[in-house]
Amino acid sequence: MASTDDEPQSLRAIFDEAEARREALEANPNTTAPNYGPAVEAALALYARAVDQLATVALFSPNEGLDDLATSALPYMLVNFRVAELAQRLPLAGPSSPSPQHQRQALLRRARAAYVRFLDLVDAYRLIAPPYDRMLERYRNDEEGFAVVAPGADAATRREGKIAGFRAEKALKARLEILKADRRYVDSGDDEVVREVYLAHVAYAVHLTFQALDSLNRECDLLAQAPPPQPSVALRAHNPVASTGADDDDATSRLDQPLRRTLNQGGPLLSQAGKPMQPFTLVSSRTDLARGVFRPGHNLPTMSIDQYLAEERRRGNILEGGTDPAKPRVDEDDMDAVDRETYKAREWDDFKDENPRGSGNTLNMG
Repeated sequence: MASTDDEPQSLRAIFDEAEARREALEANPNTTAPNYGPAVEAALALYARAVDQLATVALFSPNEGLDDLATSALPYMLVNFRVAELAQRLPLAGPSSPSPQHQRQALLRRARAAYVRFLDLVDAYRLIAPPYDRMLERYRNDEEGFAVVAPGADAATRREGKIAGFRAEKALKARLEILKADRRYVDSGDDEVVREVYLAHVAYAVHLTFQALDSLNRECDLLAQAPPPQPSVALRAHNPVASTGADDDDATSRLDQPLRRTLNQGGPLLSQAGKPMQPFTLVSSRTDLARGVFRPGHNLPTMSIDQYLAEERRRGNILEGGTDPAKPRVDEDDMDAVDRETYKAREWDDFKDENPRGSGNTLNMG
């Protein structure tokens, strides 16, 4: 970054250190790392000091134009934009007071305020080009209802607006990369090229700001529609009143009720006459009850399918070979058995002759 002799050395040092910390976060964006939150807060603290220094030295003045602004002052236009970006990256402090929902809303309000300060500054220097000037006007008319594509547009218009936004972002980023690769910027630090690079940074940040405000408003709508936070388990443990009426084990969400311990509703289990007053489960010992604490969320099978079928077959509950028993074969050498079968067949023929088919059906004479 180019500099001038009258620029405060402390401001340059603070800004350079803040930029270095931000770039380190972007190079390793591991939000689950233990040191991620403190690193974001440290970078934000440095940018906050830079904001204070800028106000002290009055580097930007509403009475001057862009031509009056030194090239070395242009990077400081992005300070509030960086604050807004980092504020949205801050992790939540956990399920403490205030609730995570309220913590996130506070971070979004902080980011919105920083984005607005950035837009006000660059607008004062006439650095918001079309179509972003119209977006700024719409945002000032309705901050919480702002969207990059005007509300009320049909699906095709919203799709075209998103595609146009992606193309514009790609073009701005490509132009910035081309300017930064210019040998006059890399080697000699030509003031004209350096100034153009800084202004390209600002133009790219303006585009990202409106995209971020659109996303921020949608997230605020979701947070506003979210149900009120429930007291945590730790709070219910310390506050018996908060825990009444709520089943920590979620009694209604389990389908396999036989394996779970029936909740004690309070009061006696049996009446004076010995009649059960509420469901209860008999267990052999406290050890068996303790073992059930680490049960799975479903009933585990006690036997395989083959074992189950074998047990049912042993009990005679499986029919095999049809429902009619096999007809015993008559020994032709046993004359008495042959005679019995012959008489039986004749009697059956005589019965069919005396009782024609359908004779007993008085409802259907057909």
